[in-house]
Amino acid sequence: QYSKDETESYLRGFLGRMLFSGDDVFKPVKVLSGGEKVRCMFSRMMLFKSNVLILDRPTNHLDLESITAVNNGLSEFKGNLLFATHDLEILETAANRIIEITENGCFDRAGTYEEYAEWRRENVGGTLTI
Repeated sequence: QYSKDETESYLRGFLGRMLFSGDDVFKPVKVLSGGEKVRCMFSRMMLFKSNVLILDRPTNHLDLESITAVNNGLSEFKGNLLFATHDLEILETAANRIIEITENGCFDRAGTYEEYAEWRRENVGGTLTI
């Protein structure tokens, strides 16, 4: 059993991790900026303890503050993430397996992006682009 104060404190803490502070937590969604709406959506998905998130370029068209908040939230996410991205930071912070699909085939490696990039340079060659 939780008191109203404990529940509100928990929710404010959760929203705070996604950079909502003070009275921002009471703003209607319709007045939020694009980046704030994305952060709000991620907060909601993580709050409901989803075990899988499938994301298509989750940081595209976001400001730097929102990108950082989303990356931090995803790196703390306890479930499974499947995402397509061109964002090196999210690859470095949230990915532990890289699947690259190219015109020459599919490359699948467990590990960090840095480990994948090194493996690919040594074993496949060519240019690695994000």
